[in-house]
Amino acid sequence: MKKKLGDLLLQQGKINVEQLKKALEKQKGTGKRLGEIFIEENIVTGEDIINTLEEQLGIARVYIDSINIDEECIKMVPENIALKYNLIPIGIDNEKIKVAMSDPLNIFAIDDVRLSSTREVETYIAGDEEIKKAINKYYSSQYIKKAAEDLSKQQNILPKVQEDTMKIDNIKNAPAVRLVDSVINNAVKMKASDIHIEPFEEYVRVRYRVDGILQEVFRYNRDIFNAFITRIKILSDLNIAEKRIPQDGRILTTVEDKPIDLRVSTLPTVYGEKAVLRILDRSNFLIRKEQLGMSPEDVKKIERMINSPYGIILVTGPTGSGKSTTLYALLNGINSKGKNIITVEDPVEYMLEGVNQVNVNPKVGLTFASSLRSILRQDPDIVMIGEIRDKETAEISIRAAITGHLMLSTIHTNDAPSSVIRLIDMGIEPYLVATSLSGVISQRLVRKICPHCKEKYEANVLEKSILDIKEQKNLELFKGTGCTYCNGSGYIGRIGVYEIMEITKEHREYMVKSIDADGLREISIEKGMKTLRNSCRELVLQGITTVDELLSISFLKD
Repeated sequence: MKKKLGDLLLQQGKINVEQLKKALEKQKGTGKRLGEIFIEENIVTGEDIINTLEEQLGIARVYIDSINIDEECIKMVPENIALKYNLIPIGIDNEKIKVAMSDPLNIFAIDDVRLSSTREVETYIAGDEEIKKAINKYYSSQYIKKAAEDLSKQQNILPKVQEDTMKIDNIKNAPAVRLVDSVINNAVKMKASDIHIEPFEEYVRVRYRVDGILQEVFRYNRDIFNAFITRIKILSDLNIAEKRIPQDGRILTTVEDKPIDLRVSTLPTVYGEKAVLRILDRSNFLIRKEQLGMSPEDVKKIERMINSPYGIILVTGPTGSGKSTTLYALLNGINSKGKNIITVEDPVEYMLEGVNQVNVNPKVGLTFASSLRSILRQDPDIVMIGEIRDKETAEISIRAAITGHLMLSTIHTNDAPSSVIRLIDMGIEPYLVATSLSGVISQRLVRKICPHCKEKYEANVLEKSILDIKEQKNLELFKGTGCTYCNGSGYIGRIGVYEIMEITKEHREYMVKSIDADGLREISIEKGMKTLRNSCRELVLQGITTVDELLSISFLKD
């Protein structure tokens, strides 16, 4: 007779009879696995369950991230079975299929795998989250490949016609639809920020940007490309006949009941149109300033800046550094019924309740500058401009700040002091910049070490030099070794690194006399500003990120 998980945990002294009874009652009502209930109730940990099964039943423990899974065995077990029982096939041995399970005592799961694969089942035990991550990874890639194969077959069956005369009906076919849907769904599940679809002479490649780094997820024969790209253009309402010029569009969709906004850009290349889809997950924008990852001192500086009734607050950094998220967090913090807040954006990325938001439209003359002129006649208290790109926008913004409005905007510079120089280079008088500017937030995003494969190591001489800690003998740092959770990268997620220059009397006096960024930086450091490099250095020493990430946002000192 098969032993049950509850009995085994009881024998090991991990749980008592009362806890087992309560868990069994809850199982009747919810239908959840018993082990899942024990973990939710903080009675035992996932590792307790794994160790008990390994010791009592001799079921081998496997670490999925260290296994090179044969994708042929994935095809033998349908995804619905894998999800239902939280299991994943990891290999084939003669007439047996090897399966990693979080609950290897579930005889119904074993029977279903046996029936679907037509093989005997050899069970192994693995962590619950490990298996979920692997299911997401391997079954998503299977869907993409299957949809591509079906599309390729259909393209070969269809009569050979000229690309320009290809019927739209053929592009709306099921394989093309499934391929595009699978690529988008998989990207959202992997928390990608961008999808790159790139045509080459012999193949088409799909890459996702995850945590700021591009990684290839799919490559297939060139024959699927025309239907693939045309389907994307149809969804984003682009001209499918026009292939000579770049086009921009938008796709609104949902993935797992979450609204997803995709900004589509096509670019003609020598082998066809490359498409980039920027993924905007609207749920990421509605956060508070305290959730941005700033230190308590930096949060206090921000509060002083946004509580000022007038002045300009600038957010600066490269594309993809989280500037929009910061602006929305600041607006969210000052949004109230007593304030008239208006934004001008290109485009509006998230709808904020109670805020009047305007989309720029250069085709009809609605630019940042022209919108700003009209907005100032709308009795605003706070105005957010998506970006200061030219002298006209800068001049209107500065004059609005001087006349009693709180202005928020972004500008492209490498650090906070350089923003002042950029405004002056645009043609703004130094005294106007000094009078109107309240503060500048410069930011970058760095990758966080994966907590599942994080390990200590002793820093070498070069790393100590980079961190300016040459005298300490045994400096311990952290890195990720790579696992299933982080797709082998050693990193999961990103965190903001900030340089906040709060404008003081000394700053204003210096701006009128001189326009040197180094001088502004020195004054700011004296007043307590942490540079981007020093902010990131603290994260390295805290074990949140790595020296490599520090080098990615700052130059190596001599």
